[in-house]
Amino acid sequence: MKLFLYILILLTTVSCSTPQALLRKGDLVFQVAETSGMSGAIAEATAWNDSLKFDHVGIIIKEKNRWMVIEASPKQGVVLTDWKDFLAHAVKIKGKPCVVIKRITTNFPLKKAIEQAKGHIGEEYDWTFLPDNEKMYCSELVYECYRDSMNYPLFIAHPMNFRNANGDMPEFWITLFEQQGLPIPQGVPGTNPNDMAKEPILKEVGRF
Repeated sequence: MKLFLYILILLTTVSCSTPQALLRKGDLVFQVAETSGMSGAIAEATAWNDSLKFDHVGIIIKEKNRWMVIEASPKQGVVLTDWKDFLAHAVKIKGKPCVVIKRITTNFPLKKAIEQAKGHIGEEYDWTFLPDNEKMYCSELVYECYRDSMNYPLFIAHPMNFRNANGDMPEFWITLFEQQGLPIPQGVPGTNPNDMAKEPILKEVGRF
């Protein structure tokens, strides 16, 4: 009986500690999209026919024995977020945060990428979704920081699409760019969490 209880306690401990035990510095964490607002607009434009629709990505680091995420947040810009807070803000399914951890499978200087990301902390969120303006949206932060020793990006930029599966432009994007006095950058090279999550250089290592 005592042996059974010991095994049960051990299994429970392993189960509870497994999520953070999976993490490594430089992993990417993808959040499943909400169905409305900006999240819904991103999902509609970039995740046709996908079972999981991602609207956000961040970079996992470890600071003073604490797991953290460097992310470009619409509300805060580029910030360092505690891992538990990152999970708390994620969309929930049956009470559990809907995030997916993916790891780079190639030999890549992750330490350099992390230091690059730290250097962007404090920058504003890039509501224009345009390059080279000293502002960052979430997948742009990853794209710009994950460059090799020759400064070539590890990830691929694609012509950006803001239209939904029916070819219509969601009202969210129309209003957003009208308020900025800018044209919608349809077709301009850029990135998004869904395309990034599909890159063959990434492998899934866990879901929460």
